[in-house]
Amino acid sequence: MIAYTMLGTNDKDKAFAFYDALFEGTGVKRLFKTPAGGQFFGKGPGQPMLCITSPYDEGEACFGNGTMVALQFDSTEEIDKLHARALKLGATDEGAPGWRAPDVFYGAYFRDLDGNKLCCCKMNMGG
Repeated sequence: MIAYTMLGTNDKDKAFAFYDALFEGTGVKRLFKTPAGGQFFGKGPGQPMLCITSPYDEGEACFGNGTMVALQFDSTEEIDKLHARALKLGATDEGAPGWRAPDVFYGAYFRDLDGNKLCCCKMNMGG
């Protein structure tokens, strides 16, 4: 259902470098730029994407309290690596990797360099 999510940044070059390094080895890559110089990241056409960009109104980018973007990954090991990599790249820990609902939801939380909250997760919903 979600086509893409946008996160604001005040330093596109720094943010793009953070996400390039974060997603290394996951199959997520830069897909295309917006006319205003934002960058879409994703696995390919028809897949959910994440766009990192400056705000349209040219105001300062800021994070929303209570706003979070959750990114689905295939394994708990991949999530553990992403969380550790994010912290190494300067992100702030918002919740260590672990099962939040046993055998149903595994997640790890961090804030990127602009304060945007992200969750890397794996959901086992059955069916």
